[in-house]
Amino acid sequence: MPARLRFRDRFFTRPVARATTSPSAILVTGAAAAAGVLAFGPFGVLAGLVGYAARVALAVPRNAKGERIDPFAVKEPWRRFVSEAVQAQRRFAQAIRGMASGPLQERLTEIGARLDTGVEEVWRIARRGQLLADARRQIDVRQAQWELQQVRANTGEGWARGSPLEQTAQALQAQIDTAARMDGVIRDTIDRLRLMDARLDEMVTRAVELSVQADTSADLGGLGNDVDGLVTEMEALRQALEDTSGRAPTVALPDPPTSAAGPA
Repeated sequence: MPARLRFRDRFFTRPVARATTSPSAILVTGAAAAAGVLAFGPFGVLAGLVGYAARVALAVPRNAKGERIDPFAVKEPWRRFVSEAVQAQRRFAQAIRGMASGPLQERLTEIGARLDTGVEEVWRIARRGQLLADARRQIDVRQAQWELQQVRANTGEGWARGSPLEQTAQALQAQIDTAARMDGVIRDTIDRLRLMDARLDEMVTRAVELSVQADTSADLGGLGNDVDGLVTEMEALRQALEDTSGRAPTVALPDPPTSAAGPA
């Protein structure tokens, strides 16, 4: 789930600052107060202040309601990957909450929003991997191999082209080949997801360190680009897995993109 910020962290933001200092807000508040004084006397000032407070409250950013992530909705090893991603997300949110408000916190909050997207991608990849693993378990490779051996053993000199025996052998071999391809995709996905989790945790560790050592957003170096690159890679992996839905997974998973380090 997206990191939830406290009210204090959401209050000291640019939208709220604009709402509290904008000339239009001050003019409207003054006009409302003046009208209130004429109508209700001194209590009219209170009406103007209430209106001003309401305008500011509406400017406070709301915590986003993202997709609910439940590591226990999937089995191992997918559960472990989701749990580790969620833990990294919480560490990042905790680091932001402990910072003083300012441009550095705002930039890390922006990076955190992108990181939240990455955690959601890990969740989607894990669910897709679980579905793929469940489908693979429905293929009894040993039974198919045994039946194929029996067909071949009973054909003597061979079978006629297009005969039932040849078609049976082809169907059994197709099951075996499909299972092998699915095994390859599952192994590759697990390896990629393990690496992505490690990189995500490393980037969060960097962010935690920078949150107490950096003075300006320029000190974040390439952290923003690194997070963007990782999330893009996650999205590509998830899309590749989704493309296998409804057919044998014959496509290769995408290679991790290489990106040059740049400003955050």
